[in-house]
Amino acid sequence: MTIVATGPTATATAPADRARRTDRTDRTDRTDRTDKGVGPLLRAWRERRRISQLELALRADSSARHISFIETGRSRPSEEMVLRLAEHLDVPVRERNALLVAAGHAPHYPETPLDDPAMDVLRDGMERLIQGYEPYPALVVDAGYTVVAANRGITMLLEGVPEKLMTPAPNAMRLTLHPEGLAPRIRNLREWRGHLLAQMERQLALHRSEPLRALYEEVAAYPLPADASGTEPAEPVPYFALPMVIEHDGRTLSFVSSISTFNTPMDVTVAELAIETFLPADPATTKYLHTLAG
Repeated sequence: MTIVATGPTATATAPADRARRTDRTDRTDRTDRTDKGVGPLLRAWRERRRISQLELALRADSSARHISFIETGRSRPSEEMVLRLAEHLDVPVRERNALLVAAGHAPHYPETPLDDPAMDVLRDGMERLIQGYEPYPALVVDAGYTVVAANRGITMLLEGVPEKLMTPAPNAMRLTLHPEGLAPRIRNLREWRGHLLAQMERQLALHRSEPLRALYEEVAAYPLPADASGTEPAEPVPYFALPMVIEHDGRTLSFVSSISTFNTPMDVTVAELAIETFLPADPATTKYLHTLAG
């Protein structure tokens, strides 16, 4: 396994609910871009979490009056208060820095490049983790779904993918959904595509990221292969989670994925890393992978 670049299971959502959620997200994004003060930003996060001023005040050991004053700009919160409110609102680390800057404070969390020597222990740990998962596939992606590490199980699945999709830095969403990537080989592409797009929508609701939005619009516009019927295999297995059913070397393999992130990260880069592992969803897939591994 090698580090390939330096620089994340969705549930089904009814179309109407998804449209309402996207509309709310778009309105929030417009508000965030229009109002630069910390008050409107905190109010947007509170409303996004559907928490009242009183409930947030109780959680943060403050008062609803003080929360109201902060949101309306009548009171400038201290660095400690911004971090406390962000913690109780479960604000992503990068956005916590944005809140601090909007309040007139310095960013609290560093953003260390993954190839920095300070990250040696982290990189080594991730490599050992995904190597230890072999022969099953596993990879590490950043906030933009750029693949920063992958094991031999992922290399096996990517056999036959054109080089242009692998360079300069492979992107997990592009590799999976591009018509020249894995998409033609995924037998339940419509369902798996819906799962991935919903996952990206959740990320967009948390991160004001133009590159991520551009990636979403790109992969959502990819045409589906003509034979992407969206049906399950002829003899379906009672899966315990939505699988990715994919053909490889004339065989049909089934995987369910799990995504892990780091607990209480203190660095923006670390906070945005996700380790995705693919667990065989049926005995035939397990046997085949172990046979390949010898």
